[in-house]
Amino acid sequence: MSDYRFHLEKYRYGSKIDCPNCGKKRCFVRYIDEQGTVHFPSSVGKCDHEQSCGYHYTPREYFRDNPEAVSNNDRSIEQIFRQSVIHTRPTPVEPSYIPERIIRTSMSHYDKNPLYQYLCGVFGEEETARLFNLYRISTSAKWGGSTVFWQTDEAGKVRTGKIMLYHPATGRRVKEPQARVSWAHSELRLPDFNLRQCLFGQHLLPLYPDKTVFLVESEKSAVIAAHYMPDVLWLATGGKNGCFNIQTIDSLRGRDVILMSDLGATDAWKDKMPMLQSACRSVAVSTMLEDMAMDEQRSQGLDIADFLLAVPTQRQILHLMIQRNPCIRQLIDELDLVLVED
Repeated sequence: MSDYRFHLEKYRYGSKIDCPNCGKKRCFVRYIDEQGTVHFPSSVGKCDHEQSCGYHYTPREYFRDNPEAVSNNDRSIEQIFRQSVIHTRPTPVEPSYIPERIIRTSMSHYDKNPLYQYLCGVFGEEETARLFNLYRISTSAKWGGSTVFWQTDEAGKVRTGKIMLYHPATGRRVKEPQARVSWAHSELRLPDFNLRQCLFGQHLLPLYPDKTVFLVESEKSAVIAAHYMPDVLWLATGGKNGCFNIQTIDSLRGRDVILMSDLGATDAWKDKMPMLQSACRSVAVSTMLEDMAMDEQRSQGLDIADFLLAVPTQRQILHLMIQRNPCIRQLIDELDLVLVED
């Protein structure tokens, strides 16, 4: 239960609705009244697509626009919100976990995993397999084959998994006609599941206690950056706001942390620095992408992975040559040639 009377509805299967602003499916979270006396219309809530849509209609704005809704002994809006904090704090509920047997079963069928196939063309199968094993990424049968980014904590327990569909040719997420995103705990219909997210890659923190932590938004970006810059530890929040909270940030206690948001979200992440500074040894926000980006790139909200992948690897160049002239593949096989990468 929230500490506040008016708060965004806790996620459960089927709780999200279509956004009244952008019209995208199942991405809108409604506000609710903890006391159950105010029933907000479906337009009062927040869209998940903060950068492309940004719709957020709060209870305060609703009461301002609809003063007749304030009928509790003719109290003013400000009086309602001064008294809206619920001071009773419930006993913290332990997080639920995904059974390990499900994780083990899902770590297969990579021939049906579009992101795995794409990255094999970029890094090669050996390196892609290493990265998928390192970050515990697996395959779901949903949508004919998709990627599962398991959120594994420091104890090796899995809190949930984000399921996303990618284009095998481009490595980009499928967003049309609607975003193909779901959650493992919802798909599994686990009873009484108490979701408490953690950072993607959080299980790596004990393995690399001295590495500087780079926080990015996208799970895919963390994996790609880990290939190009393995000297630091790449973790993901799962979005601009993602799982930024006191419990999650506490896992970074005593660490040196650098925030690297997507283009357009740098200022929003600067606002989160005080929360991180209370736990981390040092915190900085990288402006490298903002400094080098062009206007078109900013409008697209590109991230570090987009810039890293913009420069083709030797393997990508060879793959393109084979596409243009299949005889090269035959020549490589007959002469048992091996690509030597710098």
